[in-house]
Formats: sequence, structure tokens, C-alpha cells
Amino acid sequence: MRQLQLVLLLLVLCGYMSSSALLAQNSGQNRGRASAPSPKPQPPAPPLESPDLTNLPSLSPIATKAQSAVVNLVVTRIVEKNETQKPPEPVSPFGPEYELNPPPGTKLVLQGSGFIYDPAGYVISNNHLVEGAIDIKVNFDDGREKKAEIVGRDPKTDLALLKLSDPGSYPYMSLGDSDQIKIGDWLVAIGNPFGLEHTVTVGILSARGRAIGAGPYDDFLQTDASINPGSSGGPLLSLKGEVVGVNAKIVSRGTGISFAIPSKLVAKIVDQLKTKGYVERGWLGVYIQAITLDMAQTFGLDKAEGALLADVFPDSPAFRAGLKHGDVVLTFDGRSVKEFGDLSAFVADSPPGQEVKVAILRDKKQMDLTVTVARMEDDPSLVLAAGGSLDLGLTLKPLAQATAKELGVTAGLLVENVANDSKAKAAGLATRDIILEVDRKEVASIEEYLKALRGHDKKTPALFWVRRGERTVFIAVNLK
Repeated sequence: MRQLQLVLLLLVLCGYMSSSALLAQNSGQNRGRASAPSPKPQPPAPPLESPDLTNLPSLSPIATKAQSAVVNLVVTRIVEKNETQKPPEPVSPFGPEYELNPPPGTKLVLQGSGFIYDPAGYVISNNHLVEGAIDIKVNFDDGREKKAEIVGRDPKTDLALLKLSDPGSYPYMSLGDSDQIKIGDWLVAIGNPFGLEHTVTVGILSARGRAIGAGPYDDFLQTDASINPGSSGGPLLSLKGEVVGVNAKIVSRGTGISFAIPSKLVAKIVDQLKTKGYVERGWLGVYIQAITLDMAQTFGLDKAEGALLADVFPDSPAFRAGLKHGDVVLTFDGRSVKEFGDLSAFVADSPPGQEVKVAILRDKKQMDLTVTVARMEDDPSLVLAAGGSLDLGLTLKPLAQATAKELGVTAGLLVENVANDSKAKAAGLATRDIILEVDRKEVASIEEYLKALRGHDKKTPALFWVRRGERTVFIAVNLK
């Protein structure tokens, strides 16, 4: 019994000692914590620094240099026919006046843009803006206003060349090389959207080589630079300050989808408009269509490239060269035909009379032929707007040989249309008239017609000899 009590006492003492040691340990730890110094307050976090934007390039030098060469055009024209429908998309940015559907004879005042590209006062703009114009005013950024006359128009590319009536040396902009700009490159557009003169916008080149159904030679640059009604004819600039395009089309239901005529094409067209007043193009005499992937397999092609000849005109350059429907044109004058529209552009660029090598695919075999390019006689670009006193308001076309023979004449120019409120209308010229002579000189081509007018003393009327029905008449046309 005594032994048991002794054991219990020892257990109690061990438990007490263990508890005391644990309490002492905890107490020491607590004393250590209490004696530790308090942490110092942390300073507040510094504010986030804004990025340095001062090194971003400014477009101000480009815009400032270009402003004096960009002009606002105010065009007055007469409605020739019922314009009861809005133009299809992509639309030409005429502005709201165009969509009012005015009756024939209504006088419209339209606003658009242009730019001087030659110090002598030559202005590039769009054909759709100045077509049918009876008056063109040019407003400069410094408030000056001058008149301009049409030198020439090309409906197929929607380009027009004007000339300021006052002689002088004007600030101008250089045409750059549109082939050098790449997708994603920055572009600057300047124009007069909604009459807001000299508006500058910026964007990038979104795509190139766009065919939008505007004409047979579509090759548009697509940009997301803001372009609106009234911007037509304004320049599209590279960061070098060179004109790489002429703003021409917009998609009214789209945002950031606009189209410009590439400067490489512009340079070719305005050179001809400046020297001739119209554009002379080569002609092959074929209908063409695109090659689909399924067609490519049928014709034995690895890729859907080339231009398929859907038809060949009888007695045409293509017919005489041996081309047939079903042929696929692979190259023209050594240039590869990737898209079917390439062939149209290559032929149009070829001077009439030039012999050209053409590589075709026929029955899955490649052949080489030689074709002699002819002149496109029925080209609507022969609509005459020769500028100033030479712009009589006539739409002319060289008379076909068969028609001339039937009428018993050697050659002449067929009057397809006479504009209202024009000098030709006032003189008495009418649709279906055939102009045989100007100032007793035979005119068998537009070039001969223009040459005769340019050589005429404008102080006196020009004498036209005209075939009208079964008889011929003389008509005096005032050029002033």
C-alpha cells in the first residue's frame, strides 16, 4: 500500500514539473516576442508612371506640306436623265445631293476633292465628280477661289485631269510608287468630307488589288483611313508625303472600308489625258472569265490561275492570231496572268500595232502565239472633255468602217450624246450627227478632232461639216 502511494506521488511530481517547464518555455517565448522591436511603417507605393509618348512620330509635317496642294472642288452640273436609284455599292461619294433623285434638267452643286500634281496648275480628281460639269470652282486652303477646266476624263478608271484657269506656279504633290507600300503601312488621307475642308485622317493599307465591280480595270487599294462623301479625288499619302492613291470609293454600310486608285495606274492615265485629252487602249477582242479550282483540274492546271477565253470576236486581233474559246491565257508579253483581270490590264497598256507573244493552254498543252494589238475604238473614254474651250459637251466615237461605207463617207465621228447647256447644244449639234470635218479638215479620229480644235483661233467660231440623215450641213460652233 505504501509502495503504491509512493508511485502515485512520483507521478504527480513528474506531471507538475513537466507543466512548469512547459509554462516556463511558453513564458520565455512570450517574453521574447514582447521584447522584439515593432516593424517600421512601409512608405506608400510610388504612382504608376505614364509611358513616354513624345517619341511617337507626328504626321503634322506631312499634313502641313500637303495642305496647300489639296483643293476643294465645287462642281455644278445638269442632270441628263432620271436618276431614280441610288448608285450600287461601293458607292461614289458624291454627297447627299446625289441621292435626292432629281428630275432631268435639275442643276446640282456637288463638292469633292482634288490635288495639284503639276506646278503649272494641273489637278487630279475623279471622273464621277466632274462628269457633265458646266462649272468647276477650286477652293484653296488660304481661302482663294479659282476656276478650272477639264483637260480629259477616263470613266473606266474614274480619273479626271483639270487645269486651273489662272496661269502661275502652284504648290504640288508628287506621285509616288504604290507598289512600294505594304499591307499594314500607315497612310494619310486628305479631303473635304461633307464639306469639311482639308480634313486629315490616318489609317493603314488594309489590302491591295481589290476588284469591286467598279470598272474593267479594277485594282484598288483598300484602306481603313476615314473617307466619306466629299473625299472623292483627294490624295492618299505615304509617310514620305508622296501620293500613292486617289480616294475614289466607299462602302456606305461598312466602317473603315474605303478604296483608292493606285498611283501607278494614275500616272499612266493622267499622262495620256494631259497630252491627248483621252486614254488610248489596246484591244484584243475576247471575252474572259476567271478560272475556278474545279476548272483548273479540268484544264490540267495546278493552280486556279490564268484567264479563260469565254469567246473570241470574229475578225478581231485574237481571232486573226489563232486564239479560240476555251484557251487559257497564261502569259501576255512575258507577264504572268495570275488573275483573269490581269489580262485586261496588260492588253489595255499595250500600244496599238504592237506584236505581243501570248502563252496559252489548249487541250492541256502549252502553245505560244503572236497577236497584234489593235486600238479599242469603242472605248467610252473617248467621251470628249478636252478642257476649256475645247470641251463642247460632246460624246464622240469614231465611225465604224462598215457604217461609213453604208453612208457613203470616208470616215467621221459619231455624236453619241450632246450635253444640256453645252456649247455644242447651243450651236445645234445633235445626237446621231456625224462630224466629217472641222475647219475644212477631215476628222477620222478623236486625236484629229482635238488637233483641229487646238489649232483654231478661238476668237471666231469653228466650222463643223456634219452629216445629218441624208444630207450634210455646216454648223458654226462658238468655242468661247
